[in-house]
Amino acid sequence: MKKTLCVTLLVFMAVALTLSSAGVQEKKSDGPIAFSLYYSDNATLPFKQDWLTVTEAQKRVNAKVEFEIIPIADYQTKVSLALNTGTNAPDVILYQSTKGENAALALNGALVPISDYEAWTPNFNARVKEFGLGDDVAGLKLKDGKRYFLPSLFDVPFYDGGLILREDLLAKYNLKAPKTFDELYNVLKVFKQNNPASYPLTILAGPRVLYRMTMPSWGISLGKNGASGTNTLSWDYANKRYFAGAISEEYKSYITFFHKLYAEGLLDPEMADPIDGDKWSQKLATGKSMATYAYYDQVGGVTATTTIPGFKLQMYPALAGPAGAHHQPKSKTGSGILFPIKTSKRADFELLVRAVDEMFFSTENAKLWCLGVEGITYTMKDGKVQFVPEILNSSEGIYKSLQVKYGCGSDVTQMVWVNSREMTKYDENYARINAEVEAIGDVIQAIPPNPKFDDRQAEQAGTLQTPLSDAFERWNSAFLTGSKDIGRDWDAYVKEMKALGIEKFTDLYNTSL
Repeated sequence: MKKTLCVTLLVFMAVALTLSSAGVQEKKSDGPIAFSLYYSDNATLPFKQDWLTVTEAQKRVNAKVEFEIIPIADYQTKVSLALNTGTNAPDVILYQSTKGENAALALNGALVPISDYEAWTPNFNARVKEFGLGDDVAGLKLKDGKRYFLPSLFDVPFYDGGLILREDLLAKYNLKAPKTFDELYNVLKVFKQNNPASYPLTILAGPRVLYRMTMPSWGISLGKNGASGTNTLSWDYANKRYFAGAISEEYKSYITFFHKLYAEGLLDPEMADPIDGDKWSQKLATGKSMATYAYYDQVGGVTATTTIPGFKLQMYPALAGPAGAHHQPKSKTGSGILFPIKTSKRADFELLVRAVDEMFFSTENAKLWCLGVEGITYTMKDGKVQFVPEILNSSEGIYKSLQVKYGCGSDVTQMVWVNSREMTKYDENYARINAEVEAIGDVIQAIPPNPKFDDRQAEQAGTLQTPLSDAFERWNSAFLTGSKDIGRDWDAYVKEMKALGIEKFTDLYNTSL
């Protein structure tokens, strides 16, 4: 009898130990789990506390989330301050990765190594397996072999924005749709000649949208939305090495081209400041501008407000530049969720991680952040999504209507992107454009790899990055507007960037690949 009892106790202890090591938390919270969260707010899609997605997600996982809404222009600074000081940091930070400074912060103990808690993220794990992203996610680990964020996940990257221009004016002036940037220049010149008071090419939300969508055709990706996260380095896809893109001949050629547009009145001089959605829409709808770099889902809203007869906007595949036809590099993983280290001190840390995992990565909630709630925003018929009349017939278009009214499709909160599901929100024209982009081949290149920094290297990279980035932004703006002459002042610019350590920065990245 004693022996039986001992065996029973041993089995019980083994099971208990297994459950513990698997991260199973038996105790459930009686009330909602409360946590604070940083949210990056974009003027084109201002956050609403009562969005259906926001309220429904909290209800489904029994959570009470305190959203701190931070303008996108200030977001990185706010995140950096919170993580560097360790004070006033929220429990959860959205729309972040461990590129750049965050890598150094992670290795210095500012972030939770979330890969240590895989048992607590079953929904994230299931989506990674479903999309076959095991290697992609493993590649996000830092020098210490740990991953410090839950990335957003894509089954297939898609062409969601690019050059949008007045197709009716192309027909009116007997012009062909541009396929290269030189052809775009000629189109813009004709538009300007026929409307001298106009600035034919405008952009949405500041220069970063223009830069990230056009620089790759010159073989570079720089600035605050640069693909590498370094702001001043670019990736050589052929040789699989980083190079000092900010002082390269590729960049010099790029900024020379766009300065020409600026100097000839072809580029909107207000682009230096963020152009909010309403102002951008008005510029196009009234004919003050006839071309833009923006996103396809915004075309419908502009078309609905114009009074110009025959007005028609169309989006076009990526234009070819010196490096070919390329668009904003994308990965099958994107910005996602960080947990500041102080969050791990919470007694209910496991419950919080499990709640966040379910809120953003479960099958049903992934669908919520994309489509809304079945029966409210859409119904299913013969296995196909059917949007309710209010959304289907919205003047803004399905995608924008879902975003603005319900919070669906926000880059900040949608962590799971299924291409076929996304396409239900667009028209046949958009599917055709995507097919054309796919036929060109290699238009959407992969995000460059992260270096595997140790603590010292990460800290060194972070120290070099900020002054280099600040100097680049200052000089870039000056070159664009002409306050600095590209021919006369280029050498001084290169000298300053070298003095700030851009060559050392490049070597640091390459030796850590």
